[in-house]
Amino acid sequence: MPTISLKGKNMPESPIRKLAPFADLAKKKGHKVYHLNIGQPDIKTPEVAIEAVKNIDLTLIEYSPSAGYESYRKKLAEFYQRQNVNVNTEDIIVTTGGSEALLFALATITDPGDEIIIPEPFYANYHAFASSTSATVVPLVSTIETAFALPSIEEVEKLITPKTKAILICNPGNPTGYLYSEAEIKQLAGLIKKHDLYLIADEVYREFLYDGDDVHFSVMNLEDVQQNVIMVDSVSKRYSMCGARIGCLVTKNKDVLATVMKFAQARLSPPTIEQIACEAAIDTPQSYFDEVIAEYKERRDTLIAELNKIEGVIVTKPKGAFYCIAELPIKDSDDFAQWLLESYHLNGETVMIAPAKGFYSTPGMGLNQVRIAYVLNKKDLITAVNILKEALLVYNNR
Repeated sequence: MPTISLKGKNMPESPIRKLAPFADLAKKKGHKVYHLNIGQPDIKTPEVAIEAVKNIDLTLIEYSPSAGYESYRKKLAEFYQRQNVNVNTEDIIVTTGGSEALLFALATITDPGDEIIIPEPFYANYHAFASSTSATVVPLVSTIETAFALPSIEEVEKLITPKTKAILICNPGNPTGYLYSEAEIKQLAGLIKKHDLYLIADEVYREFLYDGDDVHFSVMNLEDVQQNVIMVDSVSKRYSMCGARIGCLVTKNKDVLATVMKFAQARLSPPTIEQIACEAAIDTPQSYFDEVIAEYKERRDTLIAELNKIEGVIVTKPKGAFYCIAELPIKDSDDFAQWLLESYHLNGETVMIAPAKGFYSTPGMGLNQVRIAYVLNKKDLITAVNILKEALLVYNNR
C-alpha cells in the first residue's frame, strides 16, 4: 500500500475542530452545545458588505488578478493609512484568508529545517503552517502566572541559532489576548535587525482592544527594519466575515513580494465575489466598530467574572482579541473536553471547549488548560460557564 508523507503524518490536528464529531453526536442526542471552542463571532456582518453581494451585476464570475483587485488593494491601503499604519497599495497582496498569507510568508522565507521562534501558547495552525513548509517551530514559553507576557528580550535572543529565519507574533494574541506594547515591538525590531531576521506579525485582531489607553502598534510602523517585516491581516474578525476567506500579506520588501506573487500565481487568484464584499466593507461606519468593541468588552468582563467564581480555575484578563486561556482543576483537558460532549449535559445542555495542549509546542504544556472564545452573548456565556462549573464537580467526583 502506498505510504503517507512524513510531512502529512507530522501535520497536527486542530485542537479547535478535532472534537467536532463529538459535538455532532451530542446534538443528535438532542443536547444544545454552547460553542466556546471557536472564534466564530455571532456579530452581524456589516450591511454594506451584504448589500454589495446582493447587488452584484455580473454575467461572468472571472478570475481576479493574482494579487487581488487593485481597487480593493487601494481602498485597503487607505484604510490602513487612516489608522496611521504605513502601508501603500503596492505593498499588499490579497490572499485567501490570513491563513494563506501565513503559508505564503513561511514558504517564501524558509527552507526545510529553518526555525521560526513563536511565543507560546500560539494559534494552533501556526504549527500546521510550519509543518506544511517543513519549517521548525521553536517555542518561546510564556506562562499564565505572568498573564502570558513576552519574556525578556534576552530570553528571546537565547533561542536564536544559525537556522533561525523569523520571529512570529500575533498581536493582540490568539489564544491569550496578550497585547504587545510599542516598547516590546521595538525591542523585537532591534533583535531582528541585529541578527538579520524577519518579524512576521499576525495583526488580524488589531481593532479588538478593551482597556482605556491601550493602543495597537503595527510592525509596519517600525523604522530601520522595513525590509525585515511582514504583516498578515484578514477581514474574518474585523467585519465578522470568517466565511469570506479574504486576507492579505503586507511588506515593503520587494523580493518577498515578488516571491509571494509566485505562490499567488500558482493558486491563480483570491475569490472574486468575496473581494467585492470586502471592498464594500471598508466603508463600514465607525459606529459599527464602536458597538462591536463595547459588546466584546462586556462579554470579556462577564466571562472572566464568571470563571473567577469557579473554585480552582485560574484565568487572566485578556487585553485584546476575544479569547482567554483558563487553567482548570483537572489533569487532562482533552479527556475533559471529550467527556463534556460524550457523557455530560445539564438539563440537556453542554459546552464545547478547545483543549490548550494544541496551542503549545513544548511537550507537557497546557495539559490542564483550555482556550475559551467569548463570542457568545452575555446570557449564553453565563449559562455556559455555569455548565462548566457543574461539569467540573461531576467530572472530578466520578
